[in-house]
Amino acid sequence: MKELYQNYRNAVFQSGDPSAAETVMSNMAVAFDRILLDVEDPFVFEPYHKALREPFDYHMFVQNYIRPLIDFRNSYIGNLSFFYEIEEKLKQGHNVVLISNHQTEADPAIIALLLEKTNPRISENMIYVAGDRVITDPLCKPFSMGRNLICVYSKRHMYDVPEHVEMKRKANTRSLKEMALLLRDGSKIVWIAPSGGRDRPDPLTEEWYPVSFSSPL
Repeated sequence: MKELYQNYRNAVFQSGDPSAAETVMSNMAVAFDRILLDVEDPFVFEPYHKALREPFDYHMFVQNYIRPLIDFRNSYIGNLSFFYEIEEKLKQGHNVVLISNHQTEADPAIIALLLEKTNPRISENMIYVAGDRVITDPLCKPFSMGRNLICVYSKRHMYDVPEHVEMKRKANTRSLKEMALLLRDGSKIVWIAPSGGRDRPDPLTEEWYPVSFSSPL
């Protein structure tokens, strides 16, 4: 938790915002409060988790926490017209699936923040396919509670603990059934990171290449 605080403080301070210290203290106080509450009474994610908005609004907690980390003056969404087209498709009852690898751990919040003003429906209603780490790690869980998630166990780590294999398979089956029901209803937008993680530079050449596709199930 100390490292989390230090990394967040250093990142926010880089903005040069005169209120950076106040922002850090306020946001980290809420984050630590939510983390400790979950340690005392652990939240269990269902196969389909809908963002918790009350009595505590976890969605806005995440938005407010990540907002100071974005340089909005120099950040933009490319091909914004596609998102207007997506929004029209959703209104017509169509489903939309986005496939894109992670660039940062905070991608869901960054996407939501950059679309907050232009496409609020997409910003708040996007569903993310999430691996088990973000719904079990005590530092991640409060942030995940503010997102709409389909929770899965990655094929890559399916056999890490042999005695848990059957449980993971059954959980993935339930998640697939939930996704099928959601898509059957229509007007859903789902984001899948096919590599199951972030793109990283080649350690020798330092060039960036998208990680190869890997089915999460």
